[in-house]
Amino acid sequence: MDELLKKAKLVRKWSMISTTEAGSGHPTSCLSAADLMTVLFDRHFTYSFDNPLSPANDRLIFSKGHAAPLLYTLYALSGAFPIEELKTLRKLNSRLEGHPTPEFPFTEAATGSLGQGLSVGAGLAIGIKRTHGTQYSVHSLPKVYVLLGDGELAEGQVWEAANFASHNGLDNLIAIADINRLGQSQETMFGHKMEEYTNRFQAFGWEVAPINGHDMNQIEETFEKATNNSTGKPFVIVAETQKGHGISFLSDQSNWHGKPLPKDLLDKALAELGELEDKPVFKLKEPYVITGSTNQNTESMSDYQMQVIDNGASGSDYKIGEKIATREVYGQVLVELGRKNDSIFVLDAEVKNSTFSQDFLKVNPERFIECFIAEQNMVSVAAGLSRFGKTPFVSTFAAFFTRAADQIRMAWLSKANIKFVGSHAGVSIGEDGASQMGLEEFSLFGTLPGVFVLQPSDAVSASKLLTVLANNHGMGYLQTLRPKTPVLYSSTESFEIGGSKILKQSDADMLVVAATGITVHEALKAYEMLQQENIPIRVIDCYSISPVDSQTLIDSVKATKVKKIITVEDHFIHGGFGDFVTAGVSLDSIPVFKMAVKDHSHSGTGAELLHKAEIDADCIVAKVKELLQ
Repeated sequence: MDELLKKAKLVRKWSMISTTEAGSGHPTSCLSAADLMTVLFDRHFTYSFDNPLSPANDRLIFSKGHAAPLLYTLYALSGAFPIEELKTLRKLNSRLEGHPTPEFPFTEAATGSLGQGLSVGAGLAIGIKRTHGTQYSVHSLPKVYVLLGDGELAEGQVWEAANFASHNGLDNLIAIADINRLGQSQETMFGHKMEEYTNRFQAFGWEVAPINGHDMNQIEETFEKATNNSTGKPFVIVAETQKGHGISFLSDQSNWHGKPLPKDLLDKALAELGELEDKPVFKLKEPYVITGSTNQNTESMSDYQMQVIDNGASGSDYKIGEKIATREVYGQVLVELGRKNDSIFVLDAEVKNSTFSQDFLKVNPERFIECFIAEQNMVSVAAGLSRFGKTPFVSTFAAFFTRAADQIRMAWLSKANIKFVGSHAGVSIGEDGASQMGLEEFSLFGTLPGVFVLQPSDAVSASKLLTVLANNHGMGYLQTLRPKTPVLYSSTESFEIGGSKILKQSDADMLVVAATGITVHEALKAYEMLQQENIPIRVIDCYSISPVDSQTLIDSVKATKVKKIITVEDHFIHGGFGDFVTAGVSLDSIPVFKMAVKDHSHSGTGAELLHKAEIDADCIVAKVKELLQ
């Protein structure tokens, strides 16, 4: 074990050097886990630097993302990149950021917003088992390791993930809980009361091994058990450690969180470690070969180029005038997409009979993952699946995505390829009342650069846009409707990200009414009512909210007599479709008049609530007349 201790000292050395060079960082958080990670990399971790996305690789997630210098040091000491590059930590243009991001090519997910890493690990683990579980023995199945800090174990999402992992029998998932007692500002909730952590993980159905996290013999014996785990349960190593361990004046000392050593104290610390040769010391094990399998995600995770997909073949079963809810179309199209693309997985938050994702479950149960009512975990599991080369469709009621806002943000930072579909949106859902009405998601998803936001108004546009969503790499959100709406388009129509459709126009049009989703149908009713009074308007279905079709809107305004746009949406007024339109036409100084939901709603019929929110046909007619005065 002397050789292992020497390697651990080298890991400590460069974790401290890099943070001192940076002038910031969390060296003591690295030191507590250095022994655990040294044994992992020296004896167990299986990985190919040439193919970080290989499905045969083990995976490692630093959920305690502030220990990023330790992560980078481990790979540098394995020969993945020059050791001297560690001195670029946290500097502009360095791929070694303060918390892990995909800029570092061996990062499985962006972390640093604590409590999410175990869910991402569960997503990777279930992807491995569902895809390659039959091609490996339980001992050789690729493992997913997740380093957890004790502070983040106060996060509820950790226990959502723990529940999910045991329910799905993810015995290829190994959590390493670094119980170093000290948080950022005080002692953690349970300090070094190890039985508290042990009891909790056992209660969630995990195989638990409490150990001394600085005893190399114990660490090695426990990793041996974990990697050969055949209990059908996920495995957690609950390691009692000391923050700052290995350096006498740092070990188990408060007030060192997030503080690098000044140069004089660094020299003192390095003197304690003794003479060490700066060279790679870890030789990682070669991955097993998966018969007949290749890397499933050869596309760069940073490739966010959007492309127009030929989707002319979809939507042929829907007839103009027929009433169909777009949420029903979602289920039908999922089945078709899944038949053509076996990388598609569908995740549900126990509302599959309302979102109609149950249609996919009936045909492809092995690619359907029930996450139950735990949306935060569901989103992060999808991020893990995406990293494994899958294309996850994540669906629930639109309103419930807001509780996973941070998980969506972190998935975006991870450059995940996730398709979000929210149903039961807006006041038009009716009697269920305000708590169920998704009225915020355009702003939630639309604020993230490169994330497209779509709201089809009928079955054909929903079918075509779901195909576009599936075939465009990157994150996107599509909103479906609860009410049945009449089909507006023929099956020959095509739809694209950033597009729109002019539904009503003439040379005599007075002004533009731009609508999306359910309000497209209200705008069409308003058109007919205004026609009776010889007031022609131009009606545009803006099914692409972000990016919005600015050019069509600008050209339409130029072609009308009154140079104004009315936007109508079943969404809150701030951060919604109207704001995207306003931004899109701002350079042309076109005034935009937003009709949207201004306050919380109520139970009632859909028609009643659209009128109460002042976004139905009658209110559109009134607004048009007001602007023409």
